[in-house]
Amino acid sequence: MAEILAAGEALERALALLESGDVVAIPTETVYGLAGDATNGIGVARIFEAKGRPRFNPLIAHVADMAMAERIAVFDPLSKRLAEAFWPGPLTLVLPQRPGNGIHPLVTAGLDTIALRMPRGFGGDLIAKLGRPLAAPSANSSGRISATTAQAVADDLGARIKLVVDGGATPVGLESTIVKAEGERLRLLRPGGIAAEEIEAALGMALLRGGAAGVEAPGMLASHYAPGAAMRLNAGAVGKDEALLGFGGQRAEGWRHAAAFLNLSISGDLREAASNLFAYMQELDRSGARTIAVENIPFDGLGEAINDRLSRAAAPRDNTEPTP
Repeated sequence: MAEILAAGEALERALALLESGDVVAIPTETVYGLAGDATNGIGVARIFEAKGRPRFNPLIAHVADMAMAERIAVFDPLSKRLAEAFWPGPLTLVLPQRPGNGIHPLVTAGLDTIALRMPRGFGGDLIAKLGRPLAAPSANSSGRISATTAQAVADDLGARIKLVVDGGATPVGLESTIVKAEGERLRLLRPGGIAAEEIEAALGMALLRGGAAGVEAPGMLASHYAPGAAMRLNAGAVGKDEALLGFGGQRAEGWRHAAAFLNLSISGDLREAASNLFAYMQELDRSGARTIAVENIPFDGLGEAINDRLSRAAAPRDNTEPTP
């Protein structure tokens, strides 16, 4: 089983594993990531192996600073403004790759673009110490619920990796927002930890929604973030033997008879709901209920990202990424 070390004492151990071409589960402000040296093909392959992730699904490369980012990718003026406004933080930018950047092709799944993010905290410190970018998808079996605590990582991947760095519960609780500049326009490829409205306000322009060419970035598969139980969204009533994931003060009919019940935010705070989402989905999944019913959640602000994750968790699973 994986060793769990507190972030304050794990830097050298994590660094040694990465240097040897191994992987490490690390805390970020969004969710826990499964990190490997993005320039090392063995390390990147171990990420896919540990997660059971399909090779066509690209990874995000994480950087320590703008100098490292600009060695990897070509920044247009809009993307540079976004980086200045939101990095370090939960924003990923999809950019053209700079030739000879040293990133292993497995990271980009054969695309001529690369997804870049600059994390805060332990991840940023580790990248700076390593001196190379880290590829780091969420630290969970592919297609399943993202982990927001070290213990959740260990419960899922503990038999397949050597180290989980414990930085406590992640503060944002949702993966990063992914944006791509297209000339003078910006396209939102994946809603996430920064609300679209924040980006629109910072740049004074509206975001286009959705990808234009299939899988352009991580987290775009139709079925993703799924628990073992089925998911039923916008539930106005709770069926027999269903668990209920609530939001706010208005309850679905029959909620008192639910197999299990958790409220993402009693006060209707979307930031609190985002922080609780994956942990509460995991807890309700452990209740043994065959279905998790989810009350209606508004789409404004971070509600867009929450509804995105829920819709992918509820999607038919014929095309779900394989799990080991």
